[in-house]
Amino acid sequence: MKEVVVTGLGIVSPIGQSAAEVLDHLLEVRSGIGLWSAAGHKKTFPAGLVTGDFDSAFERKDLPYLDRLTKLGVAAADQALADSGLPSNLAELDLRAGVFAGTVCGGTDTQCQWLRDYSVEGKQTARPFTIMAGMHNAPTAWISIRHQIAGPVITHTAACASSGAAIGEAMRWIRHGDLDVAIAGGGEAALIPPFMGAWDGLRALAPPDPDDVGRSCRPFSRNRSGLVLAEGAVFFVLESAEHALARGARILATLSGYGIACDAYHVGAPHSRGQTAAVAAALRDAGLQPAELSYINAHATATATGDPVEVASLRGALGAAADDIPVSSTKAQHGHMLGAASAMELAVCLLAMQHDFLPATAFLDEIDPACPLRHVPAVAERDVQIRHTLSLSAGFGGTNVALVLSKR
Repeated sequence: MKEVVVTGLGIVSPIGQSAAEVLDHLLEVRSGIGLWSAAGHKKTFPAGLVTGDFDSAFERKDLPYLDRLTKLGVAAADQALADSGLPSNLAELDLRAGVFAGTVCGGTDTQCQWLRDYSVEGKQTARPFTIMAGMHNAPTAWISIRHQIAGPVITHTAACASSGAAIGEAMRWIRHGDLDVAIAGGGEAALIPPFMGAWDGLRALAPPDPDDVGRSCRPFSRNRSGLVLAEGAVFFVLESAEHALARGARILATLSGYGIACDAYHVGAPHSRGQTAAVAAALRDAGLQPAELSYINAHATATATGDPVEVASLRGALGAAADDIPVSSTKAQHGHMLGAASAMELAVCLLAMQHDFLPATAFLDEIDPACPLRHVPAVAERDVQIRHTLSLSAGFGGTNVALVLSKR
């Protein structure tokens, strides 16, 4: 069983488009949540928006094939590969490489544009490249083409645990000796009216905070009002430690544990059974006792039912250590990135470990008594040595993923 290490990180998110920018937002506890609106849509919502135009990174002839999801994903993967010190064209090296990514919706904007053209404009035939731009595996395909990765190229869809499953499965391929390198993570770019309206139908979205829209997402808070959707992409370069050391790579951390389990309970309501099992499996995989964890980044979406269930799950998995292990949810700053959520929150864990701080749950002024944990409220705690971190993600359908990072 090979040790799996992280050698590269790429982030395109509402709180920064590089690790340095994200770190600054986390340390200063600044929100990246703004106000989303669209022509013809009567409601406005808080959302984690990514600014900028990514078209310039592609040849003009390729743009018709590219949904926004693919543009964000490729940008994050490019950044991660550059950070790792590996060449852009991996075919130049004699190695076995793969791409693993998670997404909930695939190319949503492309899909919805064709539905508008068909149902409103009366068009009978789509643009030639609609299928390729809208498919779920478009980001993994483009990453493999761009960087000449000819090994397994796999897309995972497990709701909000999608990128966690992608990272965990990439880890297994390397651990068992089937790959040397993997680009693993996920993305989402679905902040368009039909999708926002679908989520609004769940009655789960937070309204804009009347005083400051950036404070609209308040996990674990007594006065939380719902989740805030976001877009973005996050990718890691994973390698066997053997391969990384042989090429003199900078090692950021060891990916030491992966647990995945299903609630087998309800398609839309969480249950502690699966979450507790995922956390326990990740700790077992990492060879750790609960008390050895230094920090946990919780899934906590700021919904009325979801947060207390997760607290019960953590307490069930951690036992007495649950009173001492610092826990926060950074969704208060970057929102819920859906298919990219697991990857984003693992990136937060990595930055916390590298820079010796505990990320805060922003705007947590009054902790809900139904959520008893060792919270990190409102302000990041600095100068804290972090040895092992755990990130937990829970998705509709009941799939839960826990990942453990360890300092090497």
